[in-house]
Amino acid sequence: MAKASPDTWVLYGSDGSGSAAVELALQRAGQPYRVLRASTWEADSAQAELARVNPLGQIPALVVPGGEVLTESAAILAELGLRFPASGLLPADAAGRARSLRGLVFVAANCYAAIGLIDYPERWLGGGDGSAAIALRAGARARLHKLWEVFADQFHDTSRPWLGGDAAPGALDLLAAVVSRWSGARAHLAAQRPALHALIERIDARPEHAEVLARHFPPRG
Repeated sequence: MAKASPDTWVLYGSDGSGSAAVELALQRAGQPYRVLRASTWEADSAQAELARVNPLGQIPALVVPGGEVLTESAAILAELGLRFPASGLLPADAAGRARSLRGLVFVAANCYAAIGLIDYPERWLGGGDGSAAIALRAGARARLHKLWEVFADQFHDTSRPWLGGDAAPGALDLLAAVVSRWSGARAHLAAQRPALHALIERIDARPEHAEVLARHFPPRG
């Protein structure tokens, strides 16, 4: 990672979070960046700074050199792909690009939303962790797994090497590889959509992804 400079992007994120996908995309685009550890669940992190750039306190948030703020994973990845077309984060052809953009929004609007219900049911229930929270978590998890099945059927073209790229994984691949790590989605895909599961495993195995993924998702002993 490059040292901070006026041309450095600032990524608000935390290990094990969706900021992993943005890190991978910044590397792919060849952009210098630094990570400012920040999350609502880490009291010793840069929570105040995060709140100034994103009042919702959500990560990832990305500050562009010059001060512009980008939030929402799908929007960040799409913007990086559009700003740096040579990166291959988005397909060059119009049809492929439209499909990738649709896929990015699908993951963000559907899968991410279900994970939010699983992780924070009290936000919708007004507090507590009783039977209602247990039921909400179970329903949201089942819904999440169904959403990944729909994603596989809609966006995994087995005639293409990657979800959103030709020569290498694109932005859609990076987001799918990160978000599918949560709430049992990988195990469900292995059983119900093994072809997509195998593709995601290939994304993980790319040497250029090794450092970021090992830091965010260290192997469990």
